[in-house]
Amino acid sequence: MAKAKAAQIFIKGFWEENPVSRQILGICSALAVTNLMTNTLIMGVSLIFVTAMSNVTVSALRNVTPARIRMMVQVLIIACYVIVVDIVLKAYLPDISRALGPYVGLIITNCIIMGRCEGFARGNPVWPSLVDGIACGAGYAAVLLLVAFIRELLGFGSLFGVPVLPADWTRWTIMVMAPGAFFVLGAIIWLVSNLGPKPKKA
Repeated sequence: MAKAKAAQIFIKGFWEENPVSRQILGICSALAVTNLMTNTLIMGVSLIFVTAMSNVTVSALRNVTPARIRMMVQVLIIACYVIVVDIVLKAYLPDISRALGPYVGLIITNCIIMGRCEGFARGNPVWPSLVDGIACGAGYAAVLLLVAFIRELLGFGSLFGVPVLPADWTRWTIMVMAPGAFFVLGAIIWLVSNLGPKPKKA
């Protein structure tokens, strides 16, 4: 029964309420870091970690956190995990850390994480909150990786920096620019909204 509930939470967070394709959240980083799959993967893993651990911490402290300061506590918790991610990236992946620039720090104010902490973790036990955090983070990462796959393939002719298209491939310059990200993400959101389950009418 517990596994079935966890599966439902995961599917809901990953697909039915995907933060990027369905709720249109986290668009800033979705457009900024998706020109290369390597950067996108690191950003996605970072957000999964921060979302999952923030959910767990907020859930564990939900009964002792005064309601009037809960938002400040949540921001502090998220900031602590983001600082950990930032330090690890600077220590072990300095090139990627520089490429991601300020977008790692902006995870602190990412509405996906704040939304899950406030909307789910604050009212649920630790285990479901962990699953929800992983699901929403994974849903975010999956959409970003799909955008990055298309942009890097068409823009650079490579995947994860490895050339996969012929040398005479005409690169789509627009795909490595911001408009390319808008077009690709818009197309994905349109496809998901048409392929996915329609909201139930009241």
